[in-house]
Amino acid sequence: MSAKINTMGALETAELIRKGEISVKEAVSAVIAAAEEKDKEYNCYVTLCPEDALKKAEKVQALIDSGDIDSPLAGVPVSVKDNICTKGIRTTCSSKILGNFVPVYNATVVDKMEKAGMITVGKLNMDEFAMGSTTETSYFGPTKNPWDTSKVPGGSSGGAAACIAADEAVVALGSDTGGSIRQPCSFCGVTGLKPTYGTVSRYGLVAYASSLDQIGPVGKNVADCAAVYSVISGKDEKDSTSMDFAPFDYKAVLTGDMKGKKIGIPADYLGEGLAPDVKEAVMNAAKVFENMGAEIEIFPMPISEYAIPTYYIIASAEACSNLSRYDGIKYGYASPDAENLRELYIKSRSEGFGMEVKRRIMLGNFVLSSGYYDAYYKKALKAKKLVQKAFFDAFEKYDMILGPVAPTTALKIGESLSDPLKMYLGDIYTVMVNIAGLPSAAVPCGFDSEGMPIGMQLIGKPFGETEILRAAHCFESATDFSGKRPVKA
Repeated sequence: MSAKINTMGALETAELIRKGEISVKEAVSAVIAAAEEKDKEYNCYVTLCPEDALKKAEKVQALIDSGDIDSPLAGVPVSVKDNICTKGIRTTCSSKILGNFVPVYNATVVDKMEKAGMITVGKLNMDEFAMGSTTETSYFGPTKNPWDTSKVPGGSSGGAAACIAADEAVVALGSDTGGSIRQPCSFCGVTGLKPTYGTVSRYGLVAYASSLDQIGPVGKNVADCAAVYSVISGKDEKDSTSMDFAPFDYKAVLTGDMKGKKIGIPADYLGEGLAPDVKEAVMNAAKVFENMGAEIEIFPMPISEYAIPTYYIIASAEACSNLSRYDGIKYGYASPDAENLRELYIKSRSEGFGMEVKRRIMLGNFVLSSGYYDAYYKKALKAKKLVQKAFFDAFEKYDMILGPVAPTTALKIGESLSDPLKMYLGDIYTVMVNIAGLPSAAVPCGFDSEGMPIGMQLIGKPFGETEILRAAHCFESATDFSGKRPVKA
């Protein structure tokens, strides 16, 4: 049974624990064993915490046995992206500058999961400070795609998606600033949710771009992602951007159909740069929805061409501000060779940050500098409003929007590092969702000619998680893409 646990989803695992067919300790031990066995090849984890996890497993088991915990995910092991603070467990953001940082508090989402009886088993590899789309910029080495280890898993939540695909985890948490949950889910053939901005607390999430960052689940199926979202969502007084809204019921996602639903596909998502295999898979997904009674329509959304420059100007500007706190004094890496305070600051940041992070800090400082603020940053904020308006106009006609997650399937390791612009353009279909603060679910919808996974995304109205996850569940039930895993895994 222990070998099988890794292949099961979160809700299935929780059900077996409830029935007494497996123990919480067995579930946790199975995940840890799988990670220890496979991670030398895939490098999904930065830190594993078996002792801490097994101690917590005993406590949760006692609560389950006594009937003192009422949660659909009680006893489920969860793996957490390494930019989400975990008390007593190293949180590095996959950066040298935070290589020895151990938080003294939990992120709100971690507290919520622990209250629900979930157990953190380890911290997941990522692009350094979530700045990247390949998980190659990590100080701890790249994560490899379980479908083909010569290829990237996507990023920045590459460790989260890869560990699910490799059956090294039951369920995971990632973060999404410009596609960092959805794109790796597409590359690794798993499911993920980028929630509406403000529905999940960012307290304890190490900030990249505060107006764009959002924590979300990565899982083996839609139901698992919905269940985790029901646990982590809700207003948090510790987060000033957190919003009050009706509690999310994950069971509502599992009922209903697509009859009468109107789905729009932006024509601008289907043009130049989109790989033929990806386009075919997304259009086939549209036919599946059509066969289920939905109405499909392609419509123009020309604002899409401004998405990439708008996103990278805003994100880089916020990043350079957020990352100014890493100075080698308060915590984190401090250069041993500095002879004075100025040198300490310069050398610690020069040695502690990787190349991509430095690039974005410099870009951010440039667009915020005197003489360029109006030309770039101020203009990007205006473009942001236009992006939001374009979506709101579309939602007057459509219930949701369908499109590809990425223009291609997973790239070869090293291919986009040598061409940063190519890496940035890989986010062309995802960044608009973050700019507009909308929810979006990534769901497997096919494979390319080389057998690599392809994902589609369903974009919803604000607080429209139930609608898009229900549609995703309908698609999942009508196809078999979500159940497929790499042969090696």
